[in-house]
Amino acid sequence: MEFSSLIAEELRLRPNQVKEAIQLLDSGNTIPFIARYRKEVTGELDENVLRNIVERLEYLRNLEQRKAEVLRLIEEQGKLTPELASQIEKARILQEVEDLYRPYKQKRRTRATIAKEKGLEPLALWILDQASIGQPEEEAVKYINPELEVVSAEEALAGAADILAELISDDAQLRKNIREATYRLGDIAASGKKGEEHSPYEMYYDYREPVRKIPPHRILALNRGEKEEFLAVKIEVPVESILQIIQAAYVKQGPCAVYVEKAAEDGYKRLIAPSIEREVRGELSEKAEEQAIKVFAENLRQLLLQPPVRGKIVLGLDPGFRTGCKFAVVDDTGKLLEVGVIYPHPPKNKREEAKQIIREAIEKYHVDILTIGNGTASRETEEVVAELLHENGLHSEYIIVSEAGASVYSASKLAGEEFPDFDLSLRSAVSIARRLQDPLAELVKIEPKAVGVGQYQHDVQPKHLDESLQGVVESVVNTVGVDLNTASPSLLQYVAGLKSTTAKNIVAWREENGKFKKRAQLKKIPRLGEQTFIQCAGFIRIPGGDNPLENTPVHPESYDLAENILRKAGFYLNDLQNRPVEVKQTISKLKAEDLAQEFKAGIPTVKDILDALQRPGRDPREDLPRPKLRHDVTHLEDLSEGMILEGTVRNIVDFGAFIDIGVKHDGLVHISQISQKFIKHPMEVLSVGDIVKVRVLSIDKVRERVGLSMRDIPENASVSL
Repeated sequence: MEFSSLIAEELRLRPNQVKEAIQLLDSGNTIPFIARYRKEVTGELDENVLRNIVERLEYLRNLEQRKAEVLRLIEEQGKLTPELASQIEKARILQEVEDLYRPYKQKRRTRATIAKEKGLEPLALWILDQASIGQPEEEAVKYINPELEVVSAEEALAGAADILAELISDDAQLRKNIREATYRLGDIAASGKKGEEHSPYEMYYDYREPVRKIPPHRILALNRGEKEEFLAVKIEVPVESILQIIQAAYVKQGPCAVYVEKAAEDGYKRLIAPSIEREVRGELSEKAEEQAIKVFAENLRQLLLQPPVRGKIVLGLDPGFRTGCKFAVVDDTGKLLEVGVIYPHPPKNKREEAKQIIREAIEKYHVDILTIGNGTASRETEEVVAELLHENGLHSEYIIVSEAGASVYSASKLAGEEFPDFDLSLRSAVSIARRLQDPLAELVKIEPKAVGVGQYQHDVQPKHLDESLQGVVESVVNTVGVDLNTASPSLLQYVAGLKSTTAKNIVAWREENGKFKKRAQLKKIPRLGEQTFIQCAGFIRIPGGDNPLENTPVHPESYDLAENILRKAGFYLNDLQNRPVEVKQTISKLKAEDLAQEFKAGIPTVKDILDALQRPGRDPREDLPRPKLRHDVTHLEDLSEGMILEGTVRNIVDFGAFIDIGVKHDGLVHISQISQKFIKHPMEVLSVGDIVKVRVLSIDKVRERVGLSMRDIPENASVSL
């Protein structure tokens, strides 16, 4: 199979683009490197497209391996015909191959195999042929054989029917038609297994929805309810409609028709329906998992791209009741200054003492911002902080940050190496403080699936989820770039081409030899060869290095081209630092097409170099909205319907977005309330971290739920609280 042509057709790309991309991938090049530095070769394929190519390529190669295996197994049975081989070779999906292989697959002992052992297969084929004018009952008499336990014509006909039922159930084309009909006509039906017992799945205790319409998040909810034994879930189809499909394929006029009809009905109900239901539900679940992973991945990307709050001294609070609130103060570089524990909440209730301890820390270290984890006792701790700031006239601000994964980090080997003398809970307070200063640098220390910005992430295949999220982290790290002289091994290991061991070797070399002055010094690192250097060099940044280009995304292989462009504009390398405004003004007027022709270079590469020369050292996260800081606390009792509030998007799911509006629980904006226009998914207009205005639609004080809307809010509307 010509993979590049097939993938190009599926993804609507040019075959040559895909062919070149596959060659680069097979040569050991990483996706970030290909997307950034081989644009001329691939026709500017971006990372997302390249990852789609990798996924399809892996699937098709696995498909080819399975085809070869199936062909070999059928050949060994001496049953491989040219027609069957051609059908297998032409199959484009694994299910088609498995359907074709089904009749030849080694089965456990079935009713049909028992009937065959009794010599009844010729009778079954005679009945199926339906061309004879003879009567089936008369023909069946010929197969009576007490030695084989066939003592009557009725038993012979029953055995033949079992063979027919299995033969019909093994028909690949028929199974395909029934599968399609099940999708088209079937309903997903759910019922409660535990009577009137309250559970998160009550809405599904008497539920039905067409298979073709059910959204992915509902599939995962039903699966979870079934797994937890609250729900019984099945697919129901109009059996008569399915039987008509089978009868159209197998039943002819004549005395044998009634036997074929009965065998067909038995074959469907006993053999086809259960397996088709498993296959359809499996496909639905697979698609739902893909959607859940896609949502999680995009949310994770936006979370990692949150702009860093630089140059601020931060006090992080990890809230708790019985064990107290752990706090940590870090300086503007993330260096730990002090840790401790306060007990403002029950059972110790040392509220005033807690406020005094935090006030002294704020004044001692000139704390700019307090970060409060959003877990247990978060809002109660927020009240203490707000009181403290108000009572003492302090100018510090605070913000609620996600503490998802903080406990995972605290218990990790990495945290143990970083803070060997600290209790686990104190380590988490440091993580909460640093998350504001540089979310990316801190969150890469945590297993991606533990950061809590997905939907049903615990219900999807861990391997697929991990692969996807690792790809997101890798993409973000390389998009932002990494400071070679400050990055931790946790961050460096995500740079294109680098691995955990190499990252640790880089940090060890840096600690022994001092700061890197140029990218080429990476070649001195153990286990970092020329190919690895080519992959990683462009994503490394060295502020204040020997060459100003080393603090830009310009790859070392293009340094000469970049210098030629600078000289063409009347500048030298040092002017990038000494005359940045003049360089930007002049460079912005140059035309990439003219420069590419003059210097015999690719237009995409020249465009990237022009962009890098205009903004050396730029962090792409700086263009995103800043986090929203607070001075005072809001209670659920403070809200009323119709209020206009400002909040931060914390999580996005298929059915809406959760917004932090300052109360204990995030409010929900249902997808129908996000935009005036119809949207298929909230991600079309929202990203994690966005600051948005919302109107309070409903308040459920019993369940502590707030319904919000983003519709019909004037741009100049003032915020109520």
